[in-house]
Amino acid sequence: MSAPVKSVLNESKQIERAAMLIQMGARMQVLESETTLSYERLIRLYKEIAGKSPSKGQLPFSTDWFLTWQENVHSSLFLNIYEYLSKGVDLDSVELLTKAYRLYNEQVITAEIEPLLSFTRAWRLVKFVDAGMLTRTACSHCKGQFVTELYENARNYTCGLCNPPARAGKSKSAGALMLH
Repeated sequence: MSAPVKSVLNESKQIERAAMLIQMGARMQVLESETTLSYERLIRLYKEIAGKSPSKGQLPFSTDWFLTWQENVHSSLFLNIYEYLSKGVDLDSVELLTKAYRLYNEQVITAEIEPLLSFTRAWRLVKFVDAGMLTRTACSHCKGQFVTELYENARNYTCGLCNPPARAGKSKSAGALMLH
């Protein structure tokens, strides 16, 4: 198998893609996964755009974060937008992810809610769904689609909005979900 032909145009597109991902808050692992640029090139680009070195450390690899009450509401909102766009728009995976993430941010900002889902977590959520580690299940009460584990009993599933935990919505912090 031959190596891909180097192309100035392709490299330019990869730099543009990496720059957009950096501006959205993507971590280095996302950049490495979604572009063909070298690690060294990505580091230089990151420092130039963000004005600082990229965060160090592993990406979160647990599905648990997406299943806790407030985080699940945000994750479900994002994933529903992502799934809706994937059925109606012909975009590559990164374009689809960035468009869905922008729409998610617009929705939470309009609702005056603090966005809990970072771009990297949104990327990870899509990877978990693609890998069959998480899915969406319809709430038996409101019929909304929520992020759940695969083995969730779909017939009896009740979302965190219809049946919130005892302390849910009691936070005094600005931008938190409030239940009335």
